[in-house]
Amino acid sequence: MKPVRTPCLTCGACCAFFRASFYWAETSAGTPGGVPEQLTEKINDFLVQMKGTRGPQPRCVALSGEIGSEVACSIYEQRSSVCRAFPPSLQDGVVNEDCNRARAAHGLKPVTSADWGIKD
Repeated sequence: MKPVRTPCLTCGACCAFFRASFYWAETSAGTPGGVPEQLTEKINDFLVQMKGTRGPQPRCVALSGEIGSEVACSIYEQRSSVCRAFPPSLQDGVVNEDCNRARAAHGLKPVTSADWGIKD
C-alpha cells in the first residue's frame, strides 16, 4: 500500500538538526533555478551551506512553521541534493536512524507506519 501522506509535513526536525552543506554549483549562481544563492553561506571554494544550519542550535533559513506541528520548506522545488537525498524514516519501509535521531533531539518519537497513513 502506498503512503497517503508524509510525516515530514508535521516534523521538520532534520532541517533543525543537521548542517545542510552541498556543492556551490547547486546554487542559483551555478544552476538556473537552483538553491537561491542568498540563502547560503560559503564554507570553502567548493561547498556552501544553508544559512542557519551551522552552530549549536541549527535551523535552516528555508524552514517555516513549528517543528513537530506543521512545517514546510520555502524552497522545496529548489532544495539541494543533500536535502533530496535524506529519506524520512520508514519511507519504502526502511528505518533512517538519522531521521529518528533528529526527531528525538526535538522531543519527537520515531516515525511509525501510522505516521505515513499506513494501517498495520
